[in-house]
Amino acid sequence: MLLCLTANHRNASLDILERLSVGAPSATRALVRDEIFVSGAVVLATCNRFEAYLDIDEPLTGGEAVAVESVVDALAGASGIPVDHLRSSVAVHQGPDAAAHLFAVTSGLESMVVGEDEISGQVRRALDAARADGLTSGELERLFQRATHTSRGVRNRTQLRGAHRSLVRLALELASSRIPDWAAARVVVVGTGRYAARTVDALRARGAGDIHVFSPSGRAEAFAAKHALEAVSDFRAAAAEADVVITCTADAVVHAEAFTAGHRVLVIDLGLPRNVDPDVGGVAGVELLDLETIRLHAPLAEFSAHADARAIVGDAATEFHADRLAGPAITALRTDVLAKVEAEIARARARGAGDETEAALRHLAGVLLHRPSVRIRELAVEGRIDEARAALELLHGLSVEVDAATILAALDEDPWSATA
Repeated sequence: MLLCLTANHRNASLDILERLSVGAPSATRALVRDEIFVSGAVVLATCNRFEAYLDIDEPLTGGEAVAVESVVDALAGASGIPVDHLRSSVAVHQGPDAAAHLFAVTSGLESMVVGEDEISGQVRRALDAARADGLTSGELERLFQRATHTSRGVRNRTQLRGAHRSLVRLALELASSRIPDWAAARVVVVGTGRYAARTVDALRARGAGDIHVFSPSGRAEAFAAKHALEAVSDFRAAAAEADVVITCTADAVVHAEAFTAGHRVLVIDLGLPRNVDPDVGGVAGVELLDLETIRLHAPLAEFSAHADARAIVGDAATEFHADRLAGPAITALRTDVLAKVEAEIARARARGAGDETEAALRHLAGVLLHRPSVRIRELAVEGRIDEARAALELLHGLSVEVDAATILAALDEDPWSATA
């Protein structure tokens, strides 16, 4: 069964998210390697959410509750968070709800900035990282691939398409009340990764041209050359002349002593874990805009576009769950038909038939299987999968076995109540 544990900007503090992003990935790796009931795990950690998607192989009734408690204990231990505190900060989704939640997340519907651009790429990279660590399962692969497909549908079929929403752009919108003319502002970007590149693009879109880059790990020169910027090697000297400092790196934390008291500068911290010590906001002349402040100003969704997107996500989740329920019935039918085809091919070969006859028989089998397979999926979507199983048994003598995890998922029971 699929299980999702999520802590996000709606139900958890920035401190909880920060601790989870640092400590929990190692815990999920250990769960897959050491716990017999965890078949796979994918961790998604962004600046406003931490999510663990797990493929649970637990056939016992009530086993999902045991699995949840084991996962929470492991995450709490690795992150240094009291178990009770973490439990109150984590929402749990299972079965169809886990799929629906991921599809909504990947489509940007659960973000601080609804419809944001970055999240779908972050989801893909989370799956890539799990693959590299050998942590995925067949079920998680199908889930995440369907999530990517669903997010494309939302972008192409709703008014969220082309809106170019992002956390960086929201931060710059909020900063514009302090920066009257971006073309005249001197900006220092701390970081050289993908997020830093997006930040530079967003700054230029607002007219900023005097942009400098600092890298705690020494990659500023290469990044500056690639993006036509000026690299700086002394952050304190650069900050003393800057109007805006934007941090988006995983390499360092900027402390109060790096800023000159009395020099007016706006510091925007986009990092998680945080890149800027909160004490920086207490330095005379320094104004700190961090994720906690940014998320308080996140705009409301455009209601019609949001409703349309939710409908697409709901349909996709229903179809994904229906495919899972329909799978055993379709497999049983295909196995039965293809076995008969193989036997007929063998008889035809014995009578001297060639490759053309074999190809024709295989094509005929595909044609005959197509419509029943489609109909089985349709019945699953309509909640009538039992009728399909009964028909297979009545017409073909096939007994369709469904594993316990699928039955539990179909029950759609939450192991313990939580709010998203």
